[in-house]
Amino acid sequence: MALDLLPKGADVLEFGAGTGIDAKTFAARGHRTFVYEPSEAMRDYLARHCRDEIAQETIVPISSPLACKVQGVTANFAVLNHFADHAPLFEELSRVVHQDGFVLASMLNPYYLGDARYDWWRKNLVNLLRRGHYAIPSESSIHRFVPRVVARAATPYFRLERVTPRGLRLATDLYMFLLFRRL
Repeated sequence: MALDLLPKGADVLEFGAGTGIDAKTFAARGHRTFVYEPSEAMRDYLARHCRDEIAQETIVPISSPLACKVQGVTANFAVLNHFADHAPLFEELSRVVHQDGFVLASMLNPYYLGDARYDWWRKNLVNLLRRGHYAIPSESSIHRFVPRVVARAATPYFRLERVTPRGLRLATDLYMFLLFRRL
């Protein structure tokens, strides 16, 4: 999805780059890829996994998302589910993303019925319906959000353009993708 949104040769930021698997794909397709990864262990793995691309500067590790200016930001594998409040993040990303650029985030789907077998999901159903979000008590501090809550946090810098999947697939897909367009 991100590759379809990026103009030829456009720079991209992978926010929460993890091991660099996606970064390698972007770089191989001609996109200089800035990678921001806060976990030291993941940064070490990324440095090994992407050493050739880093040496060629097609992948550029950065210590802050503010260290680049890009057409698009990707946040894959539920990175944004680690944030309790997205408003400061979207404000920061508004200084990184070009006008009409995008943020594409995969997030854990709060409607996923496969989680209904867990006590924490059933206990939080009322919170989801009333407030549009809930936190799962764990050391990794995972939060689940309905798209409108994240869209509200992105305002006034971004507008929610697309949610995938839609309809009944919201009940069957573990992840949902939110596409935000920079205003």
